[in-house]
Amino acid sequence: MENIENEPKNQDLLGGLEITSTKDIEVPKQLIEQVIGQEHAVEVVKKAANQRRHVMMLGTPGTGKSMLAKAMAELLPKEELQDVLIYHNPEDSNNPKIRIVPAGKGKEINDAHKLEAQKRMQVRNMFVMLLVLGIVAYSFYLGSILLGIIAAVLIAILMRQFMPKETTFIPKLLVSNTGKEIAPYIDATGAHAGSLLGDVRHDPFQSGGLETPAHDRVESGAIHKAHKGVLFIDEINTLRIESQQNLLTALQEKEFAITGQSERSSGAMVKTDPVPCDFIMVAAGNLDALKGMHPALRSRVKGYGYEIYMSDTIEDTAENRQKLVRFIAQEVMRDGKIPHFDRSAIEEIIREARRRAGRKGHLTLKLRDLGGLVRVAGDIAHSEKAQLTTAQHVLKAKSIARSVEQQVAHQSLERRKDYKLFVKEGAQIGRVNGLAVMGEDSGIVLPIIAEVTPTQSRSEGHIIATGMLKSIAREAVQNVSALIKKTTGKDVAGMDVHIQFVGTYEGVEGDSASISIATAVLSAIQEIPIDQSVAMTGSLSVRGDVLPVGGVTYKIEAAARAGIKTVIIPRSNLGDVLIEDEFKDVIKIVPVTNIEEVLEYSLVGVEKDGLIATLKKLASRTKFNIAMPESRPVSAL
Repeated sequence: MENIENEPKNQDLLGGLEITSTKDIEVPKQLIEQVIGQEHAVEVVKKAANQRRHVMMLGTPGTGKSMLAKAMAELLPKEELQDVLIYHNPEDSNNPKIRIVPAGKGKEINDAHKLEAQKRMQVRNMFVMLLVLGIVAYSFYLGSILLGIIAAVLIAILMRQFMPKETTFIPKLLVSNTGKEIAPYIDATGAHAGSLLGDVRHDPFQSGGLETPAHDRVESGAIHKAHKGVLFIDEINTLRIESQQNLLTALQEKEFAITGQSERSSGAMVKTDPVPCDFIMVAAGNLDALKGMHPALRSRVKGYGYEIYMSDTIEDTAENRQKLVRFIAQEVMRDGKIPHFDRSAIEEIIREARRRAGRKGHLTLKLRDLGGLVRVAGDIAHSEKAQLTTAQHVLKAKSIARSVEQQVAHQSLERRKDYKLFVKEGAQIGRVNGLAVMGEDSGIVLPIIAEVTPTQSRSEGHIIATGMLKSIAREAVQNVSALIKKTTGKDVAGMDVHIQFVGTYEGVEGDSASISIATAVLSAIQEIPIDQSVAMTGSLSVRGDVLPVGGVTYKIEAAARAGIKTVIIPRSNLGDVLIEDEFKDVIKIVPVTNIEEVLEYSLVGVEKDGLIATLKKLASRTKFNIAMPESRPVSAL
């Protein structure tokens, strides 16, 4: 009997660290030193910051892309920071002038101009007041006090209307880096054209002396605020093509004039002199971001910078487990409201990091999600007024902080139990309990039913699959059909094979149900019952080999919750199984390498021996290289 160990005995999950809690862990001050498991990306970011190169990071969300971008800003020299002032242009008010000064100097200039304008305003107001009083006194002397008051009011209005406003000559501080210790980091994710490229506010009072000076309506964009710093744009492909084209221009010219983004606005008449925007762009996204990215923009980044693919797992070594311990300490410190984690809590988080990796010998690097678990566990400990967060708090957090997919999968499982959409006892022909994953961390039981009928077509039979199948799932059905034609020994040209995925309202994608489909169809054709206490998952090649799939741990746990007794998985996934302790004694796990082993463990009745014998002959004839299993107890967990 084979053993499947969730965790090597006596293994030090803390990687040799002699600590009592995360309070004993020293957290690095620099962000770049706090990045976990992305050594290649860290090395590239350091080089890019030193040489002022652009970077594009692609990969799974939550692996540290934004953290690396912030760290890059820390590595840039702050001595180069600048302020940008914008002035009124007396020759053309719609073409404000730009002035660049060292950081901090812009505020001094702006304050000096405000003080000077305030003095001029006081002098003007004093002059107007004396003039009005003089007119009123003179009219009183002439005996026409009413006319004098009217004249004084008119003169005051006219002088206020036609005398130049002091605010017109006050420059606007467009970009300020006063008091900043590090280079600016600007997150422009999801920014519309105005906030990204700058804009000019609409002026409802465009004449009559009430209008706002054009330079005072100009607003800097994210590209200007990121001058001498880092501009971070996640999901870069969501930017409109026009914005990407303008962004490319800004990257090339290192300056970009600001104009009104709405052609119907009065701001569309205003266009400044070019405003400096010498920034480092860090673009990020998933792999599909490349499809919606402007080719010239990507070429610019690729030709003058670096492209990085972020890792989503890391090898499970003592050194890397130590890094995860430091990650937990960082999250506690960053949150500032939760108690530190003791050794048992740290060990439970590391176990969860193994589970979420979905790959044997690895730890997950989706640290944003793992950090969420840390915070929920800490919140529970805080609510209980505990001095330290323990393993019990982490276990409670795992049951509370379930993803939406996990909650939906749980409700779906309960609903299917109530309506008996899947069967977990007895044996039925053409019906099998498949397993699937919803999202990334929740398994579901997927009943599959196959039925064989005489074909209605004059040409040949068809395989008809229903259940909102998507492209990969449909291709998997076609691959199974090739294997069925090869192994049944029957002429399938005269039959239609109907395959139904029961209750798949949200659709089915992927090929992990391949062995389930093949088992159901072979059972229907040969009229051999399938044990309904068995569930299975695995991809199937056209030669009959069972190939690895993802999410086996979550699928096994879903089967256990549903009351299934045995689960068949690909042998190559055996090391990926890290189920919770509560399921260890209620489910058997059978690893298989080919379709013959699947049928051996799932079909029931004496009829299956004849099918297995036929498959043996076909396997040897076609050189499938498939070793038939010996009759022995299945491996248990």
